[in-house]
Amino acid sequence: MLGRLESSGCQFKRNSSWHSGPEARAHLLRKLDYVEKNASAKTAEEFIALAASKSSITGQAYLVQCAKQTPLASAVWLQQQLQEMRIADQAKLPK
Repeated sequence: MLGRLESSGCQFKRNSSWHSGPEARAHLLRKLDYVEKNASAKTAEEFIALAASKSSITGQAYLVQCAKQTPLASAVWLQQQLQEMRIADQAKLPK
């Protein structure tokens, strides 16, 4: 999911500044490390809700903007990516 953000070409807004996909991934990996150490997120959904949707300092929601599209809340964008990844994984399973 974070790899998709990194390679998406999309911009990530946090605390009023726009950042590249690689910068966003690095930031969210630091937050993931924190929530894993504190055992506060056990699933991808919990990580999104607890750490990847808003700033823990300002409370401002993170946004993702791809090309000229309307920015989406990062929680929505990341959930969409997670769902797409799970669908792709299911398609790979033997039938």
